[in-house]
Amino acid sequence: MLGSVRRVGVLANLDKPHAVSLTAQLLHWLAQRGVEAAVPPEVGAALGGGARVAPFGELAEGAAFLLVLGGDGTLLSAARRRLGIPLLGVNLGHLGFLTELEAPDLFPALPALLAGQYELDERLMLECVVHGPGGAAERYHALNDVVLTKGPFARLLRLTVTAEERLVLTYPGDGIIVSTPTGSTAYSLSAGGPVMHPHVQGLLVTPICPHSFYSRPVVLGTAERLAVRPEVAPGPRHLVDLALTVDAQEGRPLVPGEWLEVGVAAATTTLVRRPGWSFHDVLRRKLADDGRVAEGREDA
Repeated sequence: MLGSVRRVGVLANLDKPHAVSLTAQLLHWLAQRGVEAAVPPEVGAALGGGARVAPFGELAEGAAFLLVLGGDGTLLSAARRRLGIPLLGVNLGHLGFLTELEAPDLFPALPALLAGQYELDERLMLECVVHGPGGAAERYHALNDVVLTKGPFARLLRLTVTAEERLVLTYPGDGIIVSTPTGSTAYSLSAGGPVMHPHVQGLLVTPICPHSFYSRPVVLGTAERLAVRPEVAPGPRHLVDLALTVDAQEGRPLVPGEWLEVGVAAATTTLVRRPGWSFHDVLRRKLADDGRVAEGREDA
């Protein structure tokens, strides 16, 4: 059991129905119980004033955790900001694989959580560095995955993956997914990758539509730094179109000569869980019963 909670941060996805009204209700509920809460400026503006506002980077100051009202996509976005405090996800979306609570459960569950009756669930994150000729390296962080894909033209893309300058595999196909164990239930699963328990220490490399009978997903060690180098089959250069996406929410095109370095980030994401939380229960309920696999992709 952790100590009682006296301060929290609150982040809401304002595009979600009822997000503003639920946030206002939550802040009033917390204030009545002597719990300080701060919201980022855009949420404060949507509430029309009256809420304690703090820049996003200061929401973590003195807070036990950040309440994230939205869905998996909202939580993924909060995780990439690397605030350094645990995240308590409240699902206002559809799937809610990463989030801990559904909206109707929020107020019944809060008294125990504020009394310190919760557990911490630490997750690996990825760091992706874009290297290129004559340019400064660009860094991205991901809780789920880093994806490199070809554009809309049906031309074969060949990706060479090395680890510490040793060849891992060469993938001909439409692209590649490098994911954390958390991200194994996202795009990688749709592409035929295995489900990994989130506490497994490993990186998952999954080819997208491989043009080979022998290209299969590979699990690598977390100490390895992967280099992903693309080459495109001969053809008109103006048809070359490569795209990097991070957690299906941000990214950019890659130009000829650029390549990716991907590995485990120094930062991690910590999720707040109620006692007794089980990945197997979530997996069975969200995937087997619901029949949909879309973690972090229904909710940006």
